[in-house]
Amino acid sequence: MANQSGLGLVEVKSFSAMNFRLQSGEVLPELKLVYETYGTLAPDGRNAILATHGYTSSQHAAGLNANGEAGLWDGLIGPGKAIDTNKYFVVSSNMLGSSYGSTAPASINPKTGKPYGPDFPDYSVADIVTAQRALLDALGVKHLVAVAGPSFGGYQAFQWSVTFPDAMSGIVAAVTSPSAANGDRMVADLRARFAEAPGWNGGHHYGSAEMLGFMTELRVATLKRYGIEAELAARFPDPAKREAAIHQLAEPWARAFDPNSMIALARARSHYNAEKDFAKIRAKVLYVLSRTDKLFPPSIAPDVMAKLKAARVDATYFEIGSDKGHMASGADWQKWDRVLRDFLKGLE
Repeated sequence: MANQSGLGLVEVKSFSAMNFRLQSGEVLPELKLVYETYGTLAPDGRNAILATHGYTSSQHAAGLNANGEAGLWDGLIGPGKAIDTNKYFVVSSNMLGSSYGSTAPASINPKTGKPYGPDFPDYSVADIVTAQRALLDALGVKHLVAVAGPSFGGYQAFQWSVTFPDAMSGIVAAVTSPSAANGDRMVADLRARFAEAPGWNGGHHYGSAEMLGFMTELRVATLKRYGIEAELAARFPDPAKREAAIHQLAEPWARAFDPNSMIALARARSHYNAEKDFAKIRAKVLYVLSRTDKLFPPSIAPDVMAKLKAARVDATYFEIGSDKGHMASGADWQKWDRVLRDFLKGLE
């Protein structure tokens, strides 16, 4: 079974480490990260690319998963693609705190025998990338060609460049920003919203069926903000059928994603500011935004690029001419494929 990337069915793998210390000083008794890999690691361990993912998405970046769904950047990752798996060993890691198998609020707290829920330790984007570093070390990766990802994955790419400046040759940060605004307000808004949900129980909602409808509607609203209506318009010109299709996309996510993970990741985001450490960056930077993205509009680019230039960072900016908003990096991959190819070639 092959898909457009040529990778076919991909396997979800798992990595564990004991006593993982967070920036806060707290220790996770066990760190687990689930991940996918595409391609083969070179004997010298220096042909790897780390693919990072968005706020509420997963490690499934390319190929087909067990449900037959293509990965988020399937058009960009695979044999002969911009991120060519005939050449590169691609690791796509589900981030710490996410809901797809990595250690997160739904994980069992060994002290109580119950899910952590709202008691999950506070952590940072730096903790997320430090956990990824432990995974890559275990896989035998000696040096990264690049760290690449969209949205919250772009946060991770920027964070890698300042936390481990010599670990990679380049970063690709798409539909994102090097710092996060209104972090505390986002956390407060999420908590207030979930407090109104039936079955929330102060965050100890596990086992409650009542949250599903609430989470489905939340996901529908998020997908619309990201630009899903423009992406589906050609396939579903009838508005009622398009609305039904959006709900169909939203429900599996609502079943899988823990609202406590949304809060935990928002808390991690609230600490995030790679801009203050731009002087540490040694990697080349490809910064990519989408013309119609409402979350990270192109109007933020001049300030970011000026600060990178002031820090003497070798940075390139590209704007995707897409009507697909925040989803453009994957949905309109053809529109920046050549730019990504050229950037990666320039890292060799």
